[in-house]
Amino acid sequence: MKRVVLAGATALAMVMTMGAANAADLPVRQQMPVKAPLYSAPYNWTGFYLGINAGGSFGRSKWDGAASTGGFDTSGALVGGTIGYNWQYGQSVFGLEGDADWSSLRGSSTCFGGTASCETKNDFLATVRGRLGYAFDRFMPFVTGGLAIGNIKADSPFSSEDNTRAGWTVGGGLEFALAGPWTAKVEYLYADLGKESCDACGGDVDLHTNVVRAGLNYRF
Repeated sequence: MKRVVLAGATALAMVMTMGAANAADLPVRQQMPVKAPLYSAPYNWTGFYLGINAGGSFGRSKWDGAASTGGFDTSGALVGGTIGYNWQYGQSVFGLEGDADWSSLRGSSTCFGGTASCETKNDFLATVRGRLGYAFDRFMPFVTGGLAIGNIKADSPFSSEDNTRAGWTVGGGLEFALAGPWTAKVEYLYADLGKESCDACGGDVDLHTNVVRAGLNYRF
């Protein structure tokens, strides 16, 4: 009996030894390589750009002197082109931008003691402005200000005068990067063209306006 038990134990030990040896010969399963995440460089705003813009304007005008009107509302649409250049340092973005827009801004009121109607028109508005922005990667809020140039046209039943005026503008907005070289923006500008000395009107005509517009730029 002891011989049978001893023989069985010996056989079991041999089987276990052979199994362990075979397991040691099996190839070790290799782990699948882990793909590194793609690196996306921060957006850089430096460069030259061209664009278009469109929007609306609303403001106030006033005639002084013989044709006094008091203040009255003006409104209209604008559309035009934009050119500019940005320099980015860290997250700060410095820029210079110019634009020229056709304008349909106009408004009218009674004048000459309520005996006639006097109208103020603006046919074009151009600006040359500095911009200061702060880049949140593809989004950039900015403030802006500089020179505004536009015409003030004063019309009454007795006279008409049209002069180009230089004033100032200030505002701000948000620009954001789209696909490829395209960016879009929304902005607000306050523009003051000052007073036009209108000899034919018997006094001065002033005009200031608020501009709200959107733009699409192509960066080179």
